[in-house]
This record gives sequence, structure tokens and C-alpha cells, in this order.
Amino acid sequence: MILVDEPRWPARGRLWSHLVSDISYEELHAFAEMLGAPRRAFDRDHYDIPDVRFPMALWLGATLVRSREVSARLRAAGLRRPKHLSSGS
Repeated sequence: MILVDEPRWPARGRLWSHLVSDISYEELHAFAEMLGAPRRAFDRDHYDIPDVRFPMALWLGATLVRSREVSARLRAAGLRRPKHLSSGS
């Protein structure tokens, strides 16, 4: 399932959301491609998407969840890649 949190994370003059899959990275990359998110927006285990893409993510079928649930679902699925354990994206 594709999950997204509300755009609340400020950077580069806009607000950003986290887009994740609790199934696989393949599902996540395919959804991000449909959304028009560039691969460079992928960061270890999620895509950072700008507020302007948020409505389209919902329209395409992403499920809105709280930010805490994004991390919890990634951990439960074994897909969480913490910064301190990551050697790159």
C-alpha cells in the first residue's frame, strides 16, 4: 500500500510530504513514476514530494496517514532504512 503524510516539512521555500510503500520499493518507484516524481527525490526509503504533488498522490490512490505511522509502517514491513545505517540511496 502506498502511504503519504501531509505536506508539513519545510525546505527550499515549500512544504514536503513523505511518500512510502509498506509492500516494496518496486511498488513505491512505480507509484512515484506515475506521480511524476523524479528518482532523485528518493531518499533511502521514501520519496520527498512537494505540496503541489500531494493532491495528485491522493487522487492516484495513496492513503493519507500521520507522519508517525509512515515510520511505523516502514519498520513493520522491514523497509525502514535509517540514516545512520545507510550508505546511500
